[in-house]
Amino acid sequence: MNIADDILNLFAAHGGAAYGEDVTSTDHSLQAAHFAQAADAPKPLVLAALLHDLGHLVAAVPSDLGDWHTDGRHEEVGARWLAAHFGPSIVEPVRLHVAAKRYLCAVDPGYLSTLSEASIYTLTLQGGAMSATEVADFERDPFHADAIALRRWDDMGKVAGLTTQPLASYRELIEALANPRSISRVTAIRGH
Repeated sequence: MNIADDILNLFAAHGGAAYGEDVTSTDHSLQAAHFAQAADAPKPLVLAALLHDLGHLVAAVPSDLGDWHTDGRHEEVGARWLAAHFGPSIVEPVRLHVAAKRYLCAVDPGYLSTLSEASIYTLTLQGGAMSATEVADFERDPFHADAIALRRWDDMGKVAGLTTQPLASYRELIEALANPRSISRVTAIRGH
């Protein structure tokens, strides 16, 4: 198996849950990538959009949002998993996409009203809007602009019935952007 197989298998095994949204995890990821492509984003950022919630699939979170009582830090789980296979242009926007939500809540007065109920609920678990110090720190990160773009596509990717490319159509992109020495680690991480 290669990294594309591992990722497609993760989506097949765990991407069917809706986690409080009107779409499944897989549909949400495909929609985020769809909107990234529509914005003519660079290929690494399109792949980051597709994989931004991979931490939910790797960590096997509860499918019912009501069962979430703490922040699972899916962005960090996903970024750690992805770092074994991809470079920073993919990993860092994934790692920062929750921080980007908190940032936008702090700097854009109308942003909170655009969030879904599930995103508002998880925002409370994730620490709420950033403080002024956190905003300044976030703005110094070289990947903050990519993370903000990814966050916007994440927020848009919750449309029931939206037609997107199938997941398998991203196989070539995954393989092209993977580190040459990337190895399969899904089994080791999930403990199977």
